[in-house]
Amino acid sequence: MDYKLPQLPERDLNSNKGTFGRVLNIAGSKYMPGAAYISSIAAMTTGCGLVCLMSEESVINAVSCQTSIITFAPLSEVKKRLNSYTVLLIGCGLSTSIEAECIFRKAVGNSNIPTIIDADGLNILSKIKITLPPETILTPHPLEAARLLHTDLEKVLADTEKAAREISARYNCITVLKSHETIVTDGERVYRNITETSALAKGGSGDVLAGVIASFAAQGMKLFDAAALGVHLHGMSGDLAAKNLTEYCVTANDTIRFLPNAFMNYAK
Repeated sequence: MDYKLPQLPERDLNSNKGTFGRVLNIAGSKYMPGAAYISSIAAMTTGCGLVCLMSEESVINAVSCQTSIITFAPLSEVKKRLNSYTVLLIGCGLSTSIEAECIFRKAVGNSNIPTIIDADGLNILSKIKITLPPETILTPHPLEAARLLHTDLEKVLADTEKAAREISARYNCITVLKSHETIVTDGERVYRNITETSALAKGGSGDVLAGVIASFAAQGMKLFDAAALGVHLHGMSGDLAAKNLTEYCVTANDTIRFLPNAFMNYAK
């Protein structure tokens, strides 16, 4: 089925931060605070009105030293705060500890809002039984996809579109299967994005993408559109960063830094 990428979300002049959505980002752990920072900043950079990072104290302390543009909340308030946000993003750098699994169950099991599950959230999901929210996006790389399907990595790599469709069917979700040819599918529609750069083959790239998709979803885009446009602009940003910095030198922070250029090129 043919699919055409959507326009960027509209920006109403008569607006406030609530107009453009609120992302609750449950992310980070003792040894991976960077994922919490990157995914949060990527979301703020791409247009949502507010991002709240919910994490353990050490992560909040580390991230708050790097930025003043997001808010914070303790993990103990997950049930209290969850459905006062527009979108839930969970998993970036979360770890797969017993504590992380408990938080995952509380958040995802009680979510009535669009939910994006990335990274360690996917690893937890592959090991437990839980009913996902009606509107869910899963964003695995090939190894995470293999875990979700309880199959071999080689089978996923042999046909990534088939694997993505199988994930969507099994979990009743939209799947973003990340590679140099990222597949977005809901089991019927398919969008294939080709990124002609190795610059995104770096730690943190997936966290950027998760934040971008969550931001678009928070701004009211349909989830399939949010996923596809997020993938496309993330790839474009990587391409632009590589042209300026070489494919060797691009980091996740550079990908965020070139997102405005991707937006301007896309809007032409």
